Amino acid sequence: MSGRLAIVGIGPGSPEQVTPQARAAVAEAEAVFGYGPYLDRLDIPAGRKNPSDNREELSRAESALTRAAAGQSVAMVSGGDPGVFAMAAAICEAVEHGPSHWREIEIETIPGVTAMLAVAARAGAPLGHDFCAISLSDNLKPWEVVERRLAAAASAGFVIALYNPISRARPWQLGRAFELLATILPGSTPVIFGRAAGRPDERIETVRLDMADAEMADMATCVIIGTPLTRVLERAAGPIVYTPRFVPEAQS
Repeated sequence: MSGRLAIVGIGPGSPEQVTPQARAAVAEAEAVFGYGPYLDRLDIPAGRKNPSDNREELSRAESALTRAAAGQSVAMVSGGDPGVFAMAAAICEAVEHGPSHWREIEIETIPGVTAMLAVAARAGAPLGHDFCAISLSDNLKPWEVVERRLAAAASAGFVIALYNPISRARPWQLGRAFELLATILPGSTPVIFGRAAGRPDERIETVRLDMADAEMADMATCVIIGTPLTRVLERAAGPIVYTPRFVPEAQS
């Protein structure tokens, strides 16, 4: 008899941003799978932990499904929200291409606070109007596709949240993204660098697009790029960045 698989989002890192539903799903699981540092954020007995490297998503998904198919209650932990560039899609891919009995497993996705929401909350309301999320990683798609999507989103007036902006293996892509966006957006467009939102080492910094530097980011950073309508309100307590809920055409 098949067991159960809960795909659990644990937020961007702050214990306060892990939902009660997520904590309950992890506590009830007989086996918990996930990237090692994510598992370390939770109080999980060592005997139930099944850590793996961050680049082993598909094999991690297959291992969890195998355990659930054997009748166990299993949790798969993702940072942020499991449906945003994370493990929910990997589980679905594994089920589609795996043995037919995996389709009988009870699967539930438990949402979490994703990085762009945590960073946006700390900055103000930059996602106050239409927005999109784009991963700069070209591990699963060609870089040409990334560039087309960036150009289309910027040209259409979307605020853009960039995930996976830079790494040791991909040091050039964020700089190239800024160069491309500078041909479409004014230099005054606000860019938010949000690192480790909600954690002790949090860093939230807002600069103009023409001052944005790829070295201001690492893999723990979510970069939010505004539109020409996005505003920065200067205050003694620190700036608030927001994108108005309307566009000028709506008021004419």
